[in-house]
Amino acid sequence: MNIIKKHPIKNMGYNFIPKEYLPEGKDEYYLRFQQNPATDYRPLSAAEITVLKSNGNRCNNWEDVLVRDGIDIHLIERCTFYGLVRIGKLEPLFLEFSEFRTAVGLYNCLIVSCDIGNNVVLKNVRFLSYYIIEDDVIIANVNEMSCTSHTKFGNGIIKEGETEDVRIWLELCNENGGRKVMPFDGMLPADAWMWSKYRGDKELMEAFKRFTGQLFDSKRGYYGTVGRRTVIKNTQIIKDVKIGSDAYIKGANKLKNLTINSSADAKSQIGEGCEMVNGIMGYGSRSFYGVKAVRFILGSFSQLKYGARLINSYLGDNSTISCCEVLNSLIFPAHEQHHNNSFLCASLVMGQSNIAAGATIGSNHNSRGPDGELQAGRGFWPGLCVSLKHNSKFASYTMLAKGDYPAELNILLPFSLVSNDVHNDKLVIMPAYWMLHNMYAIARNEQKFRARDNRIQKTQLLEYDFLAPDTINEIFSALHLLKLFTGKAFYQKNKMHGSDEDFVQKGESLLENESPSVAQLDIVADGFENSQRPVQIVKVQQAYHIYKKLIVFYGTSQIIRLIDNQHITSFEALMTQLSAAIKRKSWMNIGGQLIPEEDFNDLIKDIKEVKIIGWHDVHNFYARESAAYLINKANHAIASLFDIYKIDKKDFTPEFLIHLFSEFLATKEWMVKNIVESKAKDYKNPFRKMVYDSAEEMENVVGRLEDNPFINEQTKELSEIKQKVAALITAFS
Repeated sequence: MNIIKKHPIKNMGYNFIPKEYLPEGKDEYYLRFQQNPATDYRPLSAAEITVLKSNGNRCNNWEDVLVRDGIDIHLIERCTFYGLVRIGKLEPLFLEFSEFRTAVGLYNCLIVSCDIGNNVVLKNVRFLSYYIIEDDVIIANVNEMSCTSHTKFGNGIIKEGETEDVRIWLELCNENGGRKVMPFDGMLPADAWMWSKYRGDKELMEAFKRFTGQLFDSKRGYYGTVGRRTVIKNTQIIKDVKIGSDAYIKGANKLKNLTINSSADAKSQIGEGCEMVNGIMGYGSRSFYGVKAVRFILGSFSQLKYGARLINSYLGDNSTISCCEVLNSLIFPAHEQHHNNSFLCASLVMGQSNIAAGATIGSNHNSRGPDGELQAGRGFWPGLCVSLKHNSKFASYTMLAKGDYPAELNILLPFSLVSNDVHNDKLVIMPAYWMLHNMYAIARNEQKFRARDNRIQKTQLLEYDFLAPDTINEIFSALHLLKLFTGKAFYQKNKMHGSDEDFVQKGESLLENESPSVAQLDIVADGFENSQRPVQIVKVQQAYHIYKKLIVFYGTSQIIRLIDNQHITSFEALMTQLSAAIKRKSWMNIGGQLIPEEDFNDLIKDIKEVKIIGWHDVHNFYARESAAYLINKANHAIASLFDIYKIDKKDFTPEFLIHLFSEFLATKEWMVKNIVESKAKDYKNPFRKMVYDSAEEMENVVGRLEDNPFINEQTKELSEIKQKVAALITAFS
């Protein structure tokens, strides 16, 4: 049975805060007056009340309708007021936004205990209660726009008198809720990752709960807010929503318990058919055309569109999810996922990723409960119609060829193409695939992600280079594995016995000397797939040398960047910028920001020792690491060079530096050549050309290769690098 409560009409609009939750000496408006401290309101005059009544307005208590001087009272028609209503200046103007024009004033509205700013349009708002509406706002054709005294605006908090079971949690990375976090406005991807990751550390978990609790109070009585110049029209239900300035909401079905961050330089939008509940939208974010989002955080300048479903998930900044479904996932910035039939569930995807149509990354029912997980490093790219089993884990920039992968995977080689060879019943892995066959795509993506980073607040420095401390460390691990697998294959072919150390030594000898026998070996990997079938590694010799070439290129490029940024003019000055003990360290991808593991461990230690006492301090740590990143990365680059060349600091001489400059230039020339060639294949492939009757038709449809802006930019950059390297060789000789 529905419980319908009956109250005297004179109480309508009053007692917003239940008496048991009112602090002693406070009235129901004390928080409202903190939110809007303006005191320049006055009572209505008798003449103004007469005009209002003649215009069809009604009120039980006109004494509680206050106005500002300068109001044109004639601009209020057919409205009903309950409770304390304060109205700003209304002038005989009309407001125009995106060719939508409407007169300033209040028309055909039921208004309960609200503050209304200057020159606002409220038109056909059937029920508006407990909102503070700032200047120049347009709200037209809205069925219900209300706020409750216990609103949380999408934050994972509880109010006075509420029980723990009403708290909103985001159940990230795992469907069983074992990694759930309390969402809060301002939560960064790194915050969500830390909280979801270190579940065995109860002390740390309690600190994160405490940090979140400090951001809010448990008092009841906060009003919903609508920031300046926001436009809301043709919308059904808005309840318990905090809306920033310059937002645009049109045609939404239901918006409930949300924070919509928006500003003049980062305008957020919600469009037709959207239903969004229990969430936080970042600055400049957009949702439109039938989106369904429940228990979510949407990062700054990210968008949901065309029926996308985002549930129990965090989508990082500068990302797009279109049409598909994403559940229980934590996604770092710069993620792309389109098409109606892709599915992502119970996953940690660490940024710069692209999920193709038909991808089914949710087969996590591999045990007695839905508790499987998938983890993917930066640049994860499953191809069309890829089906994966949980648990699986992928190194950075793994591409998966189309296929139904029958078992869990643990791919440890970065920049690989993984293929399911059904005919021969084996898994095939090609390391360094991107550099061998698709250099254009990986180089262009790096530029694309950087150009799309529109964040206003860049607390976390996001790394978009495909060669960075995380991927370089993965390459070093991959080199070791290639040596191990090659040496083991040699021993097995020759029916010899040996240890892993023997395998590594033999594999290194074969690969370093480019022995022809490597091509005759059947090189397989252990521990890459949870099955009995072979995992074949192909093009090992080429990949091995490309990996080494990439390390040298990365190391030298960071030295050059440091020289430029610090205006270094001598070898001695360069050495003073580097750490005394040059050692390649372990790094971590913390929400898209790369941080040395030892620095991150210091953060955890400081939190547990109560030296860091809130999220503000944690975010300051991210900012400090961002500021130190160039030097830290340069030190890692130098250490990587020392490791790959097997030298130490005394061997790092001006002559060696000049050698590095030359190697760097040669590799850059090779990269640009591969970029051009990988794109040129699109123009030479007869199956690409067959749909065009002439070269002219093809060029008018896809453009001329010679006019490709990215290729031309790379060619120009190469020319500039040649000049720079020549100058560096002269300066450091």
